[in-house]
Amino acid sequence: MMVVITDPRCTEYHAPNHPEHPSRILRSVDFLQDQKFLPIQWESPGTISETQLLRVHTRYHLERLLIPVDFDLDTKACPNIRHYAELSAAGMLRALDFALQGMPAFSLMRPPGHHAMPERAMGFCYLNNVAIAALEARSRGIRRIAVFDFDVHHGNGTEHILYGQEGFAYFSVHQFPAYPGTGYESQQNVWNYPVLPGADRETYQDALKQALDRLHAFAPDLVMVSAGFDAYRNDPIANENLEEEDYHWLGQQLRKLGVPFCSALEGGYSEELPQLILAYLLGCAGH
Repeated sequence: MMVVITDPRCTEYHAPNHPEHPSRILRSVDFLQDQKFLPIQWESPGTISETQLLRVHTRYHLERLLIPVDFDLDTKACPNIRHYAELSAAGMLRALDFALQGMPAFSLMRPPGHHAMPERAMGFCYLNNVAIAALEARSRGIRRIAVFDFDVHHGNGTEHILYGQEGFAYFSVHQFPAYPGTGYESQQNVWNYPVLPGADRETYQDALKQALDRLHAFAPDLVMVSAGFDAYRNDPIANENLEEEDYHWLGQQLRKLGVPFCSALEGGYSEELPQLILAYLLGCAGH
């Protein structure tokens, strides 16, 4: 059984000609509802409080999300974007609830979050969903929390938020050089595994294995996953060569850690995104 959190309201906004499109969710939900391989318990996001938001983001940033002026060329100030961003963050909080009950959970929501900084929206991201949930977990007494980010782009926002914080560790495997131009070095509680553009599949797999080995050595009590599917060989905005079975393997490896874990959708823009998500979820569920 896999818990999937989603809400049709997250498909209500869109910037014209933007790759982070509502169809990413619509097609994935339809595909997962039609498939017969994995039993899914469908859930809706809960709510998110100002206290939970302010652990990660400044009040200035939360107010800036209400101003209808684009944040950058990639990150548009769509109408009601703060509402949609809060809904997405609430999805990951709901996934955390299920993870702490021993049920693997996946937040199938948008917008993504791992580029969002404490006081800046960027890279399609407005609120840092995984960081918000990670700090919520700490407030509930979880002592050692790992964030594993396998999106093809470095999660600069998550790294910035968790850097140097006791009890947290951040692990990222990503293409470099690539947007946002960070993630080349590892330091303190941050372990980065950059991979050159166009690397062969085996090289990328080796980086993933190294990151997972280091994560295992950290001995976390909880793992939060930024699940991006844009290192896939057919993704239109990256240049790597992973296959569908690699995402199944990632899900299996996370399950084998033997600790509670939950995931949030980050990137992934290929037509095959629904199949990639299913492969990952099957691995997470032990199939």
